[in-house]
Amino acid sequence: MPGQSTEGPEPQPVVGPLTAAAVFLVLTIDPGGEDTVRDLLPDLSGLGRSVGFRIPEASLQVVTAIGSDTWDRLFAGPRPRELHPFRTLAGARHTAPATPGDLLFHIRASRMDLCFEFAAQVMKRLRGAVEVADEVQGFRYFDERDLIGFVDGTESPSGAAGVSAAIVGADDDADFAGGSYVIVQKYLHDLDGWNALSTEAQERIIGRTKLSDIELNDAVKPTSAHNALTAIVEDGKEIKILRDNMPFGRAAHGEFGTYFIGYSRSPHTIEQMLENMFVGRPRGNYDRLLDFSRAVTGNVFFAPSLTFLEGIGEDQLAVLAAPVVVNPTTVEGSHSTRRQSDGSLGIGSLKGEIPHE
Repeated sequence: MPGQSTEGPEPQPVVGPLTAAAVFLVLTIDPGGEDTVRDLLPDLSGLGRSVGFRIPEASLQVVTAIGSDTWDRLFAGPRPRELHPFRTLAGARHTAPATPGDLLFHIRASRMDLCFEFAAQVMKRLRGAVEVADEVQGFRYFDERDLIGFVDGTESPSGAAGVSAAIVGADDDADFAGGSYVIVQKYLHDLDGWNALSTEAQERIIGRTKLSDIELNDAVKPTSAHNALTAIVEDGKEIKILRDNMPFGRAAHGEFGTYFIGYSRSPHTIEQMLENMFVGRPRGNYDRLLDFSRAVTGNVFFAPSLTFLEGIGEDQLAVLAAPVVVNPTTVEGSHSTRRQSDGSLGIGSLKGEIPHE
């Protein structure tokens, strides 16, 4: 798995390029399965190299993240300072639910076969120790668009800005510098209802033009627009997160959606976005996109540094405090080629059951 050039703990490949394919694999650990998981974690880099070596140009990258309750089951000693379970958000009309999830594997490449093979190898190693809570196969949809027809991820930062937004520094949490907080959600879209709207009505809900992806002027953009509610400003500065959302679906089953995945140096930023969307800013002024996109999963994870993962099993369960310094010109596959768009949502099927409106 390619990493990022750093001094101090080396991050996992959180800041990476947009890819044509991805697998989002969320697992729960069975009681007694902790040792099997701990044995796998330090081997993931080698496993990624073995799978990725078959087609090097496909650039297989994997990020592994761990849930709050699971952290204490796997490790003794300190824990990431802001790691906690996903908090259900209930607005007047829509709810962001919390769902089970102990481990997240965010697997991405330019080809689905590599993503599939890595996931299969992980499940082989973990057989008998875990259950699958959710598995989503994402794909690139035309020019980086969501299935609702709008460009997705426009405002996601790249290069040094991406590192600053997503990677925990020594000043944030010295024990876990080089890590990243991850929040994932899956949304189910009512495309029939959405497509019944005029283009102008859709644009007012998103806050951008549909064809050209230009942000609407504040004079015409509603305060309930998706990109208005997901903009977080502190001390006069907008706080960014790194998004790597992917569309997915099964056309014959009428299942359409996008898997939301956001990386941040603090989960607070993403949680504030979600509160604005579901509860409203001010309360009641919720994101009208939720009238057509229903959240069906919700998890918070922490992706520790690659240094941390590779040290497991060598009595090195805590990363030495050291500043993370990343040269954006050497960050392999930065988001520099990414299109820009505010916020996004996602959808897909739960294990064994597809919820419907």
